[in-house]
Amino acid sequence: MRLLTFHHVVALLCLAPFAMPAQTPTQPPSESARSVAGGGISVPGWTGKVDPNEEKSGKTIQDAKLTQEGGALHVITGPAATYWNPSNTATGNYTVKATFNEPKYMNLNTHPHPYGIFIAGQDMGGAGQSLLYCAAYGSGTFIVRGFGPEPFQMNGRRPEANAAVHKATGPGEPVTQEIALSVKGDKVECSINGAVVASYDKSAVVADGKLKSTDGVYGIRFAHNTEVTVTGLGVTKN
Repeated sequence: MRLLTFHHVVALLCLAPFAMPAQTPTQPPSESARSVAGGGISVPGWTGKVDPNEEKSGKTIQDAKLTQEGGALHVITGPAATYWNPSNTATGNYTVKATFNEPKYMNLNTHPHPYGIFIAGQDMGGAGQSLLYCAAYGSGTFIVRGFGPEPFQMNGRRPEANAAVHKATGPGEPVTQEIALSVKGDKVECSINGAVVASYDKSAVVADGKLKSTDGVYGIRFAHNTEVTVTGLGVTKN
């Protein structure tokens, strides 16, 4: 058997760090959904549902909180959640819009989390719930995603940067986004702060595995561990 010399040992020790797996700093760290004290929904007529993966971990809508403060809806999550009033529906050509204010960017999380508008809600609250949402991050990025039989993504797995999306100056600082989703003829568009950031053929979102229709309930959606106030939620005909 050949014995390792001192020089062999030193060489192996020098090489060891380079054999370690590479880090991937672009991937945010995992973060568990908290439970909000005094959670639940106290706004008359409103209801909500947490995401399927949150349900699997034992979370319910009681672990997040929706209240009304004057003319604003105040949401604190908790598990990722979708909120709606069943009387809020839109059909045909329309635009649903609201303003989202994150008073203290990233105050409940270690990396940016999104919030935004959803439209085309069908079978809401059930296992077959379907909807499309556009959500902004205070870091200047956005996503367009949905739920059909399974979750689906319209603009890729990662958030997309766009100059129209406002950026917070730093953690704990306020940031505001005006978000709108529109159905216009054969197009579905997301606008943020007055600029169209994404546009899709209706046939790309009303399809097998995606939406049943662009008609349906509209409301608001939040990732886990966020705190946001929402004003001006409403619909106009196009």
